This record gives sequence, structure tokens and C-alpha cells, in this order.
Amino acid sequence: MYKYDDYDQKLVDERVVQFRDQTQRYLDGKLEEAEYLPLRLQNGIYVQRHAPMLRVAIPYGMLNSNQLRKLAYIARTYDKGYAHFTTRQNVQFNWPALENCPDILQELAKVEMHAIQTSGNCIRNTTTDQFAGIAQDEITDPRPWCEIVRQWSTFHPEFAFLPRKFKIAISGTEEDRAAIKVHDVGLQLVENADGSLAFDVYVGGGLGRTPMIGNLVRKNLPAKHLLTYLEAVLRVYNQFGRRDNKYKARIKILVKALGVEGFAEKVESEWAHLVDGPSTLTENAIAKAASFFIDPAYENAPDEGSFEQQRGNNKAFSRFVTNNTQAHKKDGYIAVTVSLKKTGIAPGDVTDSQMDLVADLADKYSFGELRVSHHQNLILSDVKKSDLFELWQVLEENNLATPNIGKLTDMICCPGGDFCALANAKSIPVAEAIQRRFEDLDHLYDLGDIEFNFSGCMNACGHHHIGNIGLLGVDRKGEEFYQVSLGGRSGSDANIGKILGPAVKQDRIPDAIEAIMGVYVENRIEGESFVEAYHRLGQAKFKERVYA
Repeated sequence: MYKYDDYDQKLVDERVVQFRDQTQRYLDGKLEEAEYLPLRLQNGIYVQRHAPMLRVAIPYGMLNSNQLRKLAYIARTYDKGYAHFTTRQNVQFNWPALENCPDILQELAKVEMHAIQTSGNCIRNTTTDQFAGIAQDEITDPRPWCEIVRQWSTFHPEFAFLPRKFKIAISGTEEDRAAIKVHDVGLQLVENADGSLAFDVYVGGGLGRTPMIGNLVRKNLPAKHLLTYLEAVLRVYNQFGRRDNKYKARIKILVKALGVEGFAEKVESEWAHLVDGPSTLTENAIAKAASFFIDPAYENAPDEGSFEQQRGNNKAFSRFVTNNTQAHKKDGYIAVTVSLKKTGIAPGDVTDSQMDLVADLADKYSFGELRVSHHQNLILSDVKKSDLFELWQVLEENNLATPNIGKLTDMICCPGGDFCALANAKSIPVAEAIQRRFEDLDHLYDLGDIEFNFSGCMNACGHHHIGNIGLLGVDRKGEEFYQVSLGGRSGSDANIGKILGPAVKQDRIPDAIEAIMGVYVENRIEGESFVEAYHRLGQAKFKERVYA
């Protein structure tokens, strides 16, 4: 993974000093709220319902064990003993005191971390597949390209105050696990017949109030032109994006207003001034970025020991292997998803002691590295199969081995009304009620893979629009209701789910989900997933059952 050089470290250290002074002046009454607002946002600090919230950057979801230990230390020293991992592969602290935030940033800087550009109208954390670099189906490792984009976009003077926040995702596999088509810019890596790399560039995706799927605006962009083309896209957006209405300020609205062809023409016109310019990537620059992501010291075909025998003898372990592991490019190794979806715990939440434990496990079993998925789980990416049973036992003892990855109860869920000042309804207790309704693992596995996404408001932090099942919290005269949508998808065939009908009261949501599952089980054909069955059957059967 990328390591800071002296310039990086100096920049982050100086930023902490600057913000400490700014915060003290605000607390002393020498800065007005309106003056302090952009300063705290530039350092990842929001004001939530009950306290400030600090969002920490985890570039493309990669962490080392020392960084995770530092997050644990911050959680118990400055927060309430836990942290929350997000759909942008970042981490949030929900209870820091504002006066302590400069101290937290200083602690982060000690382990090459920061909160820069995790909020505000700028280019946010670039995300990718949580299995990048280890997946068997990978065209090429997208992480070097994420790092190139990160370095280019951080503190870019032209894009510090965009019309609205801007999100980029990169996929290096044909099966898109990074949800690139619902980002402002989605980049799909492709390999040409001659072995050269290129990008298919999608622009104008996004969720929120006006969910849209991104449009292909440039096919087979030579990789060396990545930054110049991105710069052209951002320049067009900066010039023509709306600033009079924040609800219409995202680039997706501009693409729709101009039309895909009209938008692409403007980008091509702007790109003509940039192509082959100073930002064109050289082979040396690309090679340097790739050098940060070399394979760890894998053993050559390590002995798998009694792995298969252990699977055969232990049903619980076998379930864990089936649901919580991913095939690895290296023989004898496997990627392990550490579940943060234990029933009764807010999805994505993890305690300080659990973080310390996972850091220790990363050192012992995974070369000291971890990943964060946009499904709000952690990944130990390089585990020997011979070590897996021992690792599983420790995870199981510490409530980190729930064998439900990819299933209904492995839901994406925002913090909702318990924390967020923007939320219309609570999400955490409803998520728990659904998890408890589907606790029977045999029933859960019979239902198969289902993406369940839950947002507490229209900002769609829980990605409800692209869930196979999506829930949106809405307020009805002071009462909490939930709008159900079905049929959304986030991968290569991404589409927006369709609203089922009138919003449902909070206490009826588990019954509604059970009714939906009943229609699926009764009508599915062999091997058909829920979302496939929904698109084949249409909405009517599901709607009739829920509102009967």
C-alpha cells in the first residue's frame, strides 16, 4: 500500500496545526459560524444530531494494522468506544468533542491518516473493489489507478469548490464490485488485444434525491490520458454545473440537461486543450504507482493442512467458509470477510477492542493489511487456508464471524435518525428487527444472495436505490414510515429499484419483507436469485402480497 513521503507527512502535519488554530479561534468567538463551517468541512467534521461527527479517509479502503490500532485508540480516548465504517470505505466517529478534533487529527497524522476531503464540495475518497489485487477474475489491479487519482485530486486548486461533492470509483474486474455506474465518474479498466490498458468512462451516475445510472461518455480511453480526461470532465462540470440549487448541483443533472452526446462534446472540446499535456501519464509514473502495491511474501503453494477435513467436520465453520471467504489468486490462500453485521449491533459498527483484535489478526494471518468494503465489513485479504480454522475460532468468540455475507441480513445501513440531523427516520432499530426476523440460518441461506440497502433519508447514504430490496425512511406528520423499493442492482447490470407502493409503518416492515420473501420462494425457478425472480415476475405479485 502507499506510504507517505516527507512531503506528504509535512503537508498533513501542517494541516493539523492550521486547523488547531482555526478551531481555537472559533471556540474563542473570533470566527463566526459561517467562517468556520468550510474550515471544519475541509477537515471532515460535520455537526450531527447530538455531537460532531468526524469522517476519516481510508484511501480505496486499504488499512494497515497500526492504522486500525490508532482508530481503536481514538475510539476509546475521544469517542464512546466504537467507530462506524461507511459505504465509501471510510470510517466515522460519532461522538468527538469539537475541541478534541485537532488532537484526533494529530493522532491520525502519526500513522499516515487524515480527514482531508472527506466532506465538502470536492473530490471525495476514490473507491474500488475490496478484493482488488487478489481477485481471481481481475483484469488488472485498480489500486495503482486509485492512488494516481488520489494524488491528482487531493488539494487540486481548480476543484476545491465544485458545485457539489464528487465521487469516483474504479473497477478492475468484469463483474463490477465497486458500483461504478452510480458514481459521478465510474472507470472500468479494460485490456486491449495488444495488452494495453484503457478505461471505459461513465459519467453522471449517483443516488440521492434524483437517482441515475451513469452514461458511457468515452469508450476505450488510453490509460495514459486518464488524468487529462478527468480534468476535462471536472472543468465542464465546474463551469456549467448548477450552483443555485444544491439539489440540482450534481453532475448527473448537468449530463441530463445537456444530453449524453452534448455533455461528451463539451468534454472532448475541453480535452483538446489538455490531451498530451503535462498531466499525461508516463510509463514511469504508472510504474511508480504500481510499485506501491506489490504482493506480500506469499509461500509457494503452502500446505493447506486439514482445511477440507475441518470443513467437513464442523458445520458452523463450513458455513463461514461458504459465505465469508473469497477465492484468492494465489494457491493456498483465501480472502476472509470479517462481518460487522452481528444482530443487535448497528451495521458497520465495531468496538475499540474488536479493532485491536482484528489488527492483531491481520499481523498474524494477513501480512498486516486489511480492507474496508463498501458493504461496511472488514477483509483480511491474504490468509493461508491452513490458518483459517484457527482464525475463524477467534472471530467467532468475538462476534466477528456472522456467516451472512451477501445475504439478507448483511445489510448496508446508514446511522439514520439516531445520529444524523438530516435523517427522517431511524434505521438501526428497523435493521435489527429485520435481522431478528431472519435469524434462522437455514432459511437465510435458502433465500440466497440478496442485497438489502437501507437509508434514513433521501441523501441515500445507505444506497437504497440500488438494493435488490431498498428501504427509505420518510416522515409522515411526525411518524416514521418506510418506502420499499425492489429490483435495484449495483453491478455491471446496475439499475434503480422501483418503489413498491405507499410507505409502510415502522412496526410493519419486518412483515413486509417476509411477505416479499414469501412471493419469491413460491415463484422462483431453480437457481434463480431474488433479483432475477423479481425482474422476471414483475412487481404486481409482490405489491399485492405486501398491501393485502
